[in-house]
Amino acid sequence: MTTAAPPPYAGPHHRVEGPPSAPVLILGPSLGTSTALWDAVAPELSVTHRVVRWDLPGHGGSPASLIGPGATVADLADLVLALADALGAERFSYAGVSLGGAVGLHLAAHHPERVERLAVLCSSAHFGGSAPWQERAATVRREGLAALAETADTRWFTPGFTAPALVDDHRKADPDAYAACCDALAAFDLRDRLSSITAPTLLVAGREDPATPPAHLREIADAVPGATLTELAGASHLAPAEQPEAVLAALRAHFTEGGARRGMEVRRQVLGDAHVDRAQARQTAFTARFQDLISRYAWGEIWTDTTLSRRERSLVTLTALVAHGHLEELALHVRAARRNGLSPDEIGAVLLQTAVYCGVPAANAAFAVAQRVLAEEDGPGE
Repeated sequence: MTTAAPPPYAGPHHRVEGPPSAPVLILGPSLGTSTALWDAVAPELSVTHRVVRWDLPGHGGSPASLIGPGATVADLADLVLALADALGAERFSYAGVSLGGAVGLHLAAHHPERVERLAVLCSSAHFGGSAPWQERAATVRREGLAALAETADTRWFTPGFTAPALVDDHRKADPDAYAACCDALAAFDLRDRLSSITAPTLLVAGREDPATPPAHLREIADAVPGATLTELAGASHLAPAEQPEAVLAALRAHFTEGGARRGMEVRRQVLGDAHVDRAQARQTAFTARFQDLISRYAWGEIWTDTTLSRRERSLVTLTALVAHGHLEELALHVRAARRNGLSPDEIGAVLLQTAVYCGVPAANAAFAVAQRVLAEEDGPGE
């Protein structure tokens, strides 16, 4: 019996960066732009996340046929869910600009089980009523996008700044798909659902944004439980293009907070509360950033990666510590190896293997350390 092949992917164009095993972070675009909006931010975020950028229908590489007249933000959110499904991401974090931010709000309000953390940039829970967007949609359907693209700089950026690639994206967008996105903005109003959002939420406003001024983001921050608001000086509507470093700092802090928390949990499970408490008690302002680095990356990213089991990670770690002669760390990780399920015989076998590949003197010192630790941990009856 043959099984029918799954239908080919037919969703929006997207780019994927970062480790396949890392948490998924989806980045949504503003009306008239493409994945290029995130060019200065996404590569850095992909150090800790599997970053997925997507194009609106008729923008960038996405087919215009994905959307039609009378479209809604819910329709666009469904495209994002289909994309996440195609990538095998049952849960994901999300950040979006303007229309892309509205999609994130809809997802968090209507599909809370899918959204882990949310960031909404230069966006709104409503976009000033339906009339202006209906008028823009009618103009674009009638005249195309050339004239509107000529005013992109004044709508998107502070005076003197431009991003030619994004303006070119605006000019090349499909007029009918662009107009359908205007229909979605015209109908969007999520103000009555904001209080239901449970995902940890960050709002980012450009202080000089005429399209979605800081008051729009403040309204969301006031309504979403526990939300935080950051206002960026020198930023207009497309903050990731105009102030990428400030946006990156805000997003990195928001989206890696969970990694640090998970990392601390795993660190305690593997090394034990007593050791971690001692390390925390010794922490000073000078060492705080190093401790944060260890929690975020060593424990929050590497030790939480399920590609290897904790037993396997202990085997690798013991070998590496013997090879480099880090005997104090070796004692710590012999204890950790026992917590991770390795028996004294298995630990001994690892050290015996190091005698062949790391040298007999290194293994001799390692056996002395391990014997002392095992005697302390397991006692004479082990």
